[in-house]
Amino acid sequence: MRLIKICVSGTICFLSMSVSSVFAADTLAKIQKTGTLVIGHRTSSQPISYVVNGHPVGYAIDICNDVAAEIKKELRMPNLRVVYKPVTPTDRIASLKSGAIDMECGTSTHSVLRNSDVDFSTNYYMAEIRMAVKKSSDIKEIDDLDNRKVVTTAGVIADKYLKRTVRGHDLKVQKLYGRDHADSFNLLATGKADAFVAADSTLAGLIATSAHPQDYRIVGEVLSTDPYAIMLPNDDPKMKALADKVVTNLWRSGKMDQFYKKWFLSPIPPHNVAVNMELNKANKILRARPTDAGN
Repeated sequence: MRLIKICVSGTICFLSMSVSSVFAADTLAKIQKTGTLVIGHRTSSQPISYVVNGHPVGYAIDICNDVAAEIKKELRMPNLRVVYKPVTPTDRIASLKSGAIDMECGTSTHSVLRNSDVDFSTNYYMAEIRMAVKKSSDIKEIDDLDNRKVVTTAGVIADKYLKRTVRGHDLKVQKLYGRDHADSFNLLATGKADAFVAADSTLAGLIATSAHPQDYRIVGEVLSTDPYAIMLPNDDPKMKALADKVVTNLWRSGKMDQFYKKWFLSPIPPHNVAVNMELNKANKILRARPTDAGN
């Protein structure tokens, strides 16, 4: 509970609870009442959160399974029903705010601009925003995008960085938008787009799980480094504390490294091809000093 000091007429002061504290959410109480935990997930954010044979899998899914286990323990409900619900970049925040999902486990960037709508756990991944192209393409750097068709996924923050970079380099780019990451990648694969700008993990995961991984490469400068975290209901300190504890313990115990090896360095479904992404510098810093800082 947060108290604020209110003064009137310059002399009389009293303490009052802030409005946000008075109306703080209690997601754990809701979960206990309904007997169900609903987790939002992405369908094509390989290898972090995607679907294989109708089931959500990935790095973030393993992390959130541990959060679900902690919620069962906290509520003393070992038989708590856990439901995974697909969300998209355009509806994930609305789904969380409406209570349709209790948390979201995907590739959501902790942007401080989103803090008025949702909250975030301790970060579990630092994504580098880059671009994927066909190996046959002559595109190697951002300046090579001049007069080209470039796709990003509707509703993702990578689009902001692309627009900023295009303006800064004075480029003329024809922008395309995919409905989700799979749709964006398909535009690249079919030649309708010359480049696909997204997080390195998403690009590498889609390439690894595509029909012809050898046909693509990731190129160009890093446009931004973004923290990924579990997206949570706003102003719910109990839910955030629980999620923070789980994610921080995963980093400190070394279990997060096991998850990383499983999803980034080992063969993954459905084609059993490895993404082969070594831990980047930003993730090494996060591992040493876990934080919930946004950008």
